[in-house]
Amino acid sequence: MRDETIDRPRLTPRGARTRARIVEAAAALVHARGVVGTTLEDVKVAAEVSGSQMYHYFPDKDELLQAVIAYQADAIVSRNRHALSGVHGVEAWRDMVISAAKRTKAKGGCQLGSLVGQLAETDPEARALIAGGFDQWSATIADGLRSLHADGKLQPGIDPDDLATTLLATLEGGLLLAQATGSIGPFETAIDTLLTLAIPGSNPSSGPDE
Repeated sequence: MRDETIDRPRLTPRGARTRARIVEAAAALVHARGVVGTTLEDVKVAAEVSGSQMYHYFPDKDELLQAVIAYQADAIVSRNRHALSGVHGVEAWRDMVISAAKRTKAKGGCQLGSLVGQLAETDPEARALIAGGFDQWSATIADGLRSLHADGKLQPGIDPDDLATTLLATLEGGLLLAQATGSIGPFETAIDTLLTLAIPGSNPSSGPDE
């Protein structure tokens, strides 16, 4: 992957804010409309920037999409790390992902996962960035599970890294089912069932629904 710090001068604070505003606007549009349904002109209007500003930071759509992938991955990792950092980290994580699915009714699916079908098979660099985002996400969940493992609260024989991968796969598959059925029920059932099996004595569904 290209290191943009080699290609371009360091941004001023104002420039960094403008670029961030463009990426945030692009991320929202891509999640709502899809990659094909989002143009640079759409992003320019949504971010309230001029054409010269738009093309200064992102000369083409590929570069903007790469920035969107990084933005979504960073945001997801940050939310997951925050939820898992507390005393009741796994329960907080469970409540966070289920509340988010209920709030959005799973519309658009996962902000990162929804990009896989649109980009992974046609854009190798985007695929690598998405895969890297999932790696970071899985590692963050695994870090949150290590204290449970150290305390002997995970089912014997379960490795935190393996469980993190399984939770992530369950989350992505559950969101897909929720989109297909129009119901959050399959998503919630999948997450709660896995947590109950992996953490003996846990009662993940006892958290707040909203």
